[in-house]
Amino acid sequence: MGPQVIRVPHLGSLIGSLRVLLLHTPSWGLAADVCCPQTQKSLSRTQGLCVPPFSAEPAQAPSPRPGCYLGDQLVSRTLVGTCSASHPIQGPCSPAVGGLGRPPGLLPALGPAYKTTLCVPTDPGPLPTPRATMAELPVSETPRDPALCSGRFTISTLLGGDEPPPPAAYDNSHPSHLTHGSTFYMRTFGYNTIDVVPAYEHYANSTLPGEPRKVRPTLADLHSFLKQEGSHLHALAFDSRPNREMTDGLVEDETGTNGEKNPEEPVRFGWVKGVMIRCMLNIWGVILYLRLPWITAQAGIVLTWIIILLSVMVTSITGLSISAISTNGKVKSGGTYFLISRSLGPELGGSIGLIFAFANAVGVAMHTVGFAETVRDLLQEYGSPIVDPTNDIRIIGVVTVTVLLAISLAGMEWESKAQVLFFLVIMVSFANYLVGTLIPPSEDKASKGFFSYRGDIFVQNLVPDWRGMDGSFFGMFSIFFPSATGILAGANISGDLKDPAVAIPKGTLMAIFWTTVSYLAISATIGACVVRDASGVLNDTVTPGSGACEGLACGYGWNFTECTQHHSCRYGLINYYQTMSMVSGFAPLITAGIFGATLSSALACLVSAAKVFQCLCLDQLYPLIGFFGKGYGKNKEPVRSYLLAYAIAVAFIIIAELNTIAPIISNFFLCSYALINFSCFHASITNSPGWRPSFRYYSKWAALFGAVISVVIMFLLTWWAALIAIGVVLFLLLYVIYKKPEVNWGSSVQAGSYNLALSYSVGLNEVEDHIKNYRPQCLVLTGPPNFRPALVDFVGTFTRNLSLMICGHVLIGPRKQRMPELQLIANGHTRWLNKRKIKAFYSDVIAEDLRSGVQILMQAAGIGRMKPNILVVGFKKNWQSAHPATVEDYIGILHDAFDFNYGVCVMRMREGLNISKVMQAHINPVFDPAEDGKEASTGRVRSSVSGTLDPEALVREEQASTIFQSEQGKKTIDIYWLFDDGGLTLLIPYLLGRKKRWSKCKIRVFVGGQINRMDQERKAIISLLSKFRLGFHEVHVLPDINQKPRAEHTKRFEDMIAPFRLNDGFKDEATVTEMRQDCPWKISDEEINKNRIKSLRQVRLNEILLDYSRDAALVIITLPVGRKGECPSSLYMAWLETLSQDLRPPVVLIRGNQENVLTFYCQ
Repeated sequence: MGPQVIRVPHLGSLIGSLRVLLLHTPSWGLAADVCCPQTQKSLSRTQGLCVPPFSAEPAQAPSPRPGCYLGDQLVSRTLVGTCSASHPIQGPCSPAVGGLGRPPGLLPALGPAYKTTLCVPTDPGPLPTPRATMAELPVSETPRDPALCSGRFTISTLLGGDEPPPPAAYDNSHPSHLTHGSTFYMRTFGYNTIDVVPAYEHYANSTLPGEPRKVRPTLADLHSFLKQEGSHLHALAFDSRPNREMTDGLVEDETGTNGEKNPEEPVRFGWVKGVMIRCMLNIWGVILYLRLPWITAQAGIVLTWIIILLSVMVTSITGLSISAISTNGKVKSGGTYFLISRSLGPELGGSIGLIFAFANAVGVAMHTVGFAETVRDLLQEYGSPIVDPTNDIRIIGVVTVTVLLAISLAGMEWESKAQVLFFLVIMVSFANYLVGTLIPPSEDKASKGFFSYRGDIFVQNLVPDWRGMDGSFFGMFSIFFPSATGILAGANISGDLKDPAVAIPKGTLMAIFWTTVSYLAISATIGACVVRDASGVLNDTVTPGSGACEGLACGYGWNFTECTQHHSCRYGLINYYQTMSMVSGFAPLITAGIFGATLSSALACLVSAAKVFQCLCLDQLYPLIGFFGKGYGKNKEPVRSYLLAYAIAVAFIIIAELNTIAPIISNFFLCSYALINFSCFHASITNSPGWRPSFRYYSKWAALFGAVISVVIMFLLTWWAALIAIGVVLFLLLYVIYKKPEVNWGSSVQAGSYNLALSYSVGLNEVEDHIKNYRPQCLVLTGPPNFRPALVDFVGTFTRNLSLMICGHVLIGPRKQRMPELQLIANGHTRWLNKRKIKAFYSDVIAEDLRSGVQILMQAAGIGRMKPNILVVGFKKNWQSAHPATVEDYIGILHDAFDFNYGVCVMRMREGLNISKVMQAHINPVFDPAEDGKEASTGRVRSSVSGTLDPEALVREEQASTIFQSEQGKKTIDIYWLFDDGGLTLLIPYLLGRKKRWSKCKIRVFVGGQINRMDQERKAIISLLSKFRLGFHEVHVLPDINQKPRAEHTKRFEDMIAPFRLNDGFKDEATVTEMRQDCPWKISDEEINKNRIKSLRQVRLNEILLDYSRDAALVIITLPVGRKGECPSSLYMAWLETLSQDLRPPVVLIRGNQENVLTFYCQ
């Protein structure tokens, strides 16, 4: 049978139709032994397709990678065998193609121009196919047996004809190949491109279980050169790193991936059940039932409403702030702690998280004791005490909190059901109270001061009537305010909400609104029904012989004058705390409401304490608490945290001294309010681009006012408790600052730090430089900083907390090859500097050679006024054996520094500065990326002793690498200030002497002079140093500095430079010129004669150094300057070598830029 010509839709439509076909046919797929052997399960429920190995024919487009597909997404790259007659599929295959309305039995999917094999069943049912450009495709080798899958399609022409070919894959040599949504390329606007369309998964930190992670291509993926081998282009490579989502992300059936049962969907709550009801229950408490009527009697209805509204203003502002914070990104579990820590950083977040969890744990005890006291009073009223009043509270409290723990351990679903039950009980109690106010009073209720709604009673109760020690506005405010708190109960279970960004704002604000309405309503209604004073005696009625009668009760037939005058009234609004029970229609329902309010608040505090503490434990900001962070079950319940909160609650219930601890706990809650408001204000004021809350109804100034007023209320409530709360917060804050946890949450503190740094850096541009403000800002050519730790430590010592230090690193090589490692190297070296406690920046550049790279660094490093002014380099120890071109570059760098008006500092140590040969590798073994693992690197270099190197020499090098990290003792710092360079040679040792490690060292200054003027020159230098106020008092004049050096030392110098001489004395000029061009580092006879005096001076200085400074801690010498064009690089290196030869202490050669860095003027 010859080839048949069939017509199929355009490729984009084909793949789209195939995707729809697969997603709507749950019973199609291949046997597991064909595509996904690692799963050992059938793909019948996941619409799998098998793409066996193939070859491009012709090579016009990228080849899809062999594997198993879910839709158009690769879910397994492992194949066993190919689709053939020996590998049947589930369902028949047909060689025929249905019409445009039905997909073919065999489809050449996922791109044209391939021999490929794909299987789909034959009769999928009606499937609309969009009209598309048609192409003619010859089909051959279609299988005869429809039950087998072995058909092959050879596509001989590109679909569409005139369209450009799909983009070829890019170079698979890149180390960062990505999966691009677990497929070869995402379909973008109907075309197969490497670029992907915007998707949620590209911005998410995690994926749903069983779903492969989608990532966008990197810039290297998009713009790098294509790599072609022969006639085939590489297919899109996948990330070489293990990708668990890629290999194990396929959910095969109800049993889940790899035979494991899928985890149950955790319980999630909406805004009503999860936030509003929870907050309302936590806001309502015993104060509502037992103290609000009394406050109304004391302050009057008007001032009571003001007290309520002032309290609600604080909580409303906090509610707006927490709404803004909770809608600025995805909120996870941790509640208040999570919101504050992710906004203000771990320092404040960690401290408030710990005390907030503790406050909630003690709050469990407070509310439980309130319940226990009510139950005890009932038992005593009916004459059935358990033991005695105190122990009854303990017994009832421990039993109650144990029941609450059992409800919590049963899971959030049961806890939520209990909260709904408590809510219904409180609602019934409210209804019972309101009905009671409408019922005409009985004689018993009338004797206690209740007369139903009366206008004159309402008017009389509008104004205050202060009595007792707490009889004042702020006294009543301090008593009522705790009843307005509790607005964070919903936010504290943020991890159990369906959509925290919706639930927290809506539920919290609605809870504040309805609880405020309830407070205002109860205050107004009870103030309109009950008089302030009543005797409760049924005989106190108005009779002709009862005498004078005063008060509103007289008009209703009751005479309470006697008890009012003698202040002996037991009932009435101002005397009887159980007024709401007395007014209500059925008093036991009010008692049930008190039970519901106390138990619901205790339960909410227990859950909040455990949830917040679990998140804090997982962040590991404090030691020894990680054990309590483990979660169990589908909701990751903090069982261990529950048990800890339970233990704390039981301890405080048994102590039964809550009157002392209660004010501190209230202040802890107010601290959290203040920090939440400040978080909102700070995030707004920093103008960070990351602060984009979807909740817009907040004000940064209102948030600041809320923070300030919360602190003020803390001191109004109990000033000593406020001091204790603030002290605890500061202690925990300082601890976290000291420990510096390695977390990065993008806090507003970071944004504020950036704003300050930017503001001050820009402001510095408007300030002219002044000598008094000069600071040595160093560009240190360290290469990898961990290769030259002694050089880093030395410069870091005198720049610490004083000036700028930049560690420069030049990566030599083609930019294309070095770019992928650039970011990894930078991060690793920055971590190493932080671990070594060096306050410095790391800066690297890619250049073709060292000198050009250093030139880039010197011109580009720094910002504004904060730019380096000193170049610090290590001495090139191997200059005599190194390639002359590298020596030429080294000296050229020093000349470039002078050209850029830099000062220069060259450091030499006898053991050398570079310890790279004692390290195993360059960067990866030194900086372990598993920072949080048990085997994470501490930043120290890993060393090994090579068999080809002297072990003792390696030990000496390692010891020398830490020489500047230890105390220097009572040695000397010797300064050889031979030439005036502006004072830099004096300034750096002065800064060193101020540091603790060098403070015991005595500083000596050596200067050159004439033997017949030693005293005058010494006095002149001492006078100058005293005007500089450096504190250098020991000055030595060297009169023999110009003497000839000893002959053997001169001979040693001549032998040193002998290999680098041109020996051009008897050669013609043309030959000499050619030799100089070929070997510019060589020394001509003329140059030796020109620089003879200078050369001998270096030899003589070395003799002086050996005489005076053999045992010094540090030797600092003025760096000699070689003139360009007259001093070859080899001669200059010979000077530096001779000058510091055979010296045991470190030697630093310094040359300023000939501008003053010291002054003795005040302006």
